[in-house]
Amino acid sequence: MKMASRTEKKRNLTIGRVAKAANVNIETVRHYQRQNLIKEPLKPHGGFRVYPVATIDRIRFIKRTQQLGFSLKEIKQLLELGNHHCSEVQALAEEKSRVVQDQINGLAAIQLVLDDMISACKSGADTNRCAFMDILSQKDFLKK
Repeated sequence: MKMASRTEKKRNLTIGRVAKAANVNIETVRHYQRQNLIKEPLKPHGGFRVYPVATIDRIRFIKRTQQLGFSLKEIKQLLELGNHHCSEVQALAEEKSRVVQDQINGLAAIQLVLDDMISACKSGADTNRCAFMDILSQKDFLKK
């Protein structure tokens, strides 16, 4: 049995090979196709769909962008804008940065509340009651 060369394997990029090369599973590739983030190649009669090598880079781009907090809808916008609309891409990135900063601020506030509740728990003299649980049970806890 003859082993396929590297170039032959690249020419025959089936969905499984694309998924493996991009370090995702096949269902992820299919999901991206359904979301119109990557194109699904035509299926030849009696054969397998063959993907271009660029599909691997596109999937990697999508995964990296998700790691930065972008939704698939936002990623689709970025991909549609492409390299020739840098100011629009920058505006989307700036908005994402503001959202991330708001999330950081919100998490910092939560951390302060948790730290205060933990301190109340540690300093509580009543071992029959948990200050942490009592604070969480208060009617107006965290109401704005």
